Amino acid sequence: MSKTHPVVEEELKLLDDARDRLRKAAGRTYASEDEIIAELQHIQEMIRGGKSDDKSAFEQQYEHLVRLLEQLRRGRPAGRPDPESPYFAHMRLRSDGRTFDVLLGKATCLEDGMRIVDWRHAPISRIYYRYQEGDDYEEDLGVRTVEGAVLARRSVSIREAELERVTCPQGSFLRDGDRWNTVANEAPRLAARPEQKDGRKSGSFSTGKALRQDKHLPDIAALIDPAQFELISRADSGPVIIRGGAGSGKTTVALHRIAWLAYQAPHRFAPHKILVVVWGRALRDYVSKVLPSLGVSGVGVTTWWDLARTMVRRHFPSLPGHDNANTPSAVARIKLHPELPRLLEQLIASRHIPPTPGSAIEDWKQLVGDSALLAKLSGVSPSEVHTAVMWARAQQGALAARAEGDRQANTWLDEEDDAILLRAYQLRVGAFKAKEGGHLKYAHIAVDEAQDFSPMEISVLIGMTDKHQCVTLAGDTQQHIMEKGGSLRWQDLLEGLGIVSTELSTLRISYRSTSSIAAFARGVLGELAEDEGAPATTRDGPPVEVLTFGEHGACVDTLGLALRALMDQEPNASVALIAIDEATARLYYEGLERMEVPNVRLVEDQTFAFAPGVDCVDVAQVKGLEFDYVVVLDASRGVWTTRPHHRRLLHVAATRAVHQLWVACIGEPCEPVAETLN
Repeated sequence: MSKTHPVVEEELKLLDDARDRLRKAAGRTYASEDEIIAELQHIQEMIRGGKSDDKSAFEQQYEHLVRLLEQLRRGRPAGRPDPESPYFAHMRLRSDGRTFDVLLGKATCLEDGMRIVDWRHAPISRIYYRYQEGDDYEEDLGVRTVEGAVLARRSVSIREAELERVTCPQGSFLRDGDRWNTVANEAPRLAARPEQKDGRKSGSFSTGKALRQDKHLPDIAALIDPAQFELISRADSGPVIIRGGAGSGKTTVALHRIAWLAYQAPHRFAPHKILVVVWGRALRDYVSKVLPSLGVSGVGVTTWWDLARTMVRRHFPSLPGHDNANTPSAVARIKLHPELPRLLEQLIASRHIPPTPGSAIEDWKQLVGDSALLAKLSGVSPSEVHTAVMWARAQQGALAARAEGDRQANTWLDEEDDAILLRAYQLRVGAFKAKEGGHLKYAHIAVDEAQDFSPMEISVLIGMTDKHQCVTLAGDTQQHIMEKGGSLRWQDLLEGLGIVSTELSTLRISYRSTSSIAAFARGVLGELAEDEGAPATTRDGPPVEVLTFGEHGACVDTLGLALRALMDQEPNASVALIAIDEATARLYYEGLERMEVPNVRLVEDQTFAFAPGVDCVDVAQVKGLEFDYVVVLDASRGVWTTRPHHRRLLHVAATRAVHQLWVACIGEPCEPVAETLN
């Protein structure tokens, strides 16, 4: 048997020692806040009086106890390192003439000679993330500035109390039973993009060609393929409905159609007579910047939520101006039901009351509070109807109390009420009022991500057009991410709108992602995939890489090194680290910021910079956007599940990537990823 490498021997001894010390420390607890405070005071005296030969350790212990005190006051347990996997990284430092080891894990333990620190919070962990083996360091650790040298910097994988892998500059060592093998020591790298033959760049339209600033139609037509052009140049009345997978050019077609209409009939389709309604604020901001490059300035671009709130305030000023954030799911599902527009039309036709806003409010009350009416909705259970009716009674009772002078009445509108009220106004009263007076009628309305709008919402938008009802609806039900509303099938949406399915057109070529990304993204959908085989693509690229780690901290280390190298080589690259939730996105943002990755940003409320750099963001915010590189974070078993909603979210995350896709897992990959790999 070959001799074990000295680095491995060192790490095996270190793990045995760490586990032994953890066992000894396991019984020690702090029973009260007073005990922690007394210990803090004692450590302060040791630091100030110079009575300790190991000030650095006491300074770290002081910071650790401060966190324990904060956790105790917040009522949360502090947590301890897991003896089965206590840490994922080891560094040996030399400072002030002393040499000592620091271990990085997901909990801190500075007792009984142990130096395991939480990689997320401990100031000393910055040294691991900012410096390499052999570097000199200087860092402000809060209590004082320390300087020294990094003698060793190693990442380790420990599972079930067994050391499985060691990675360091001396090599990568992998356990194989009782043997240790040396494997290729190559860190994962994001592959810089080769120059594309079509010159494609992030943020460009499907062909990647620069957009001219003039209005000449031949230049617009040159940017799109024949199938897209056929949709763009459709007749200027009635609906144009565009179905297509991610990156197939749905938004491109919708925006170029606006330019086409404005070119063909500039008076009828003047910019102020056109409205674009998108799903989120990020896409709103992007479209607002793109339309002027097509020679069309002054077109209104809004989200449904902003538009609906404005219209409700304008036409129903007596109703509450705020929404309720705790609407029961059964209530939301019923208020967004695809068959509700038909019920509302029947209800209004049967009630002969004056055509006033007050009558529209009464129509809304009747619709959402009538159990017999709601029971007609398909797929709705009696218990859901009961929940919705009881909710409506409470809601309407509060409104009545406020109308009778009770200023303390807690009135509210559900977000889902907006579309019902507005559609009731259109059917009962007529066209909406314009801000400057007169009726509000648009010559054309384009709706992007239509699958996440309810038929009631789209009915309102169609009702805002003139007699020609010139609308463009673009979407992909495979990217449906609204759990309570929207449409999982185009048939449901079209039937709810009274549109025959033969008017649905499909774009079949994906221009955004490479063939490997497109195939992976289709794979995670499983049985939800709507077409046979992966979509046609226009280019190949690096394979999708699935990376597994023992801890988030180890993943941050690998990503940070790769991103720093990428930004050095390709400073104009756009990168998205996409998580299932905001908390995970924030965790990685804070870790990468600690590693001093340039231009790293945490995206909140869809406030994208649309600039080179690294955006840490949850998947709900990235609809309609694209990035040169994408890393799906924590695509781990138990985090992303086989629920249809999670499969669609994972599909959306993957299809944001233009050039390269990484999938990072903590432990085992989630089932959709594992199925795709197999």
